[in-house]
Amino acid sequence: MILGIGTDLVVVSDLRRRMERTPEIVDRAFDPAEVEYCRRMADPAPHLAARFAAKEAVMKALGTGWGKGVGFQDIVVVRDGDEAPTVTLRGVAADLLGRIGGRVRLSLTHAGDLAVAFAVVDGDAPAQRG
Repeated sequence: MILGIGTDLVVVSDLRRRMERTPEIVDRAFDPAEVEYCRRMADPAPHLAARFAAKEAVMKALGTGWGKGVGFQDIVVVRDGDEAPTVTLRGVAADLLGRIGGRVRLSLTHAGDLAVAFAVVDGDAPAQRG
C-alpha cells in the first residue's frame, strides 16, 4: 500500500551557483559519503542536484516538507556499486518512517540542466502520521 509520494526537481545550474556562492551549503545539505560519491564523477553537480531533489521528495513522501523537524542531514542517498540508489533515514525522518511502518523507494534522474527525484513510502499498514 502506498503511504506517501513525493517528487522534486532541481535546476543543476542554480544549485551549482548556490554552491559556488555559499560553499558551506554542501556540508549543511549532504552527508560526507554523498559528497564523496558525487565528487568521483566528472561533473559532481548533477549528482548532487539529484540527491538534493531526493531529500525534498522524501520529505514530501513522509508528509513533512521542510517542517516538522526533518532536516537534509536526516536523509542520506546511498549508492552501492551498480545498485539502484536507496535512502538511509536518521533522526526525526527515521522516527516518522518507523511510526508509519513503511519503507522508502527512490528513483533519481538527471539530464541536461535538470535533476528529478521521485520517492514512494510504501508498507502494509495505513498511514498514521503525526
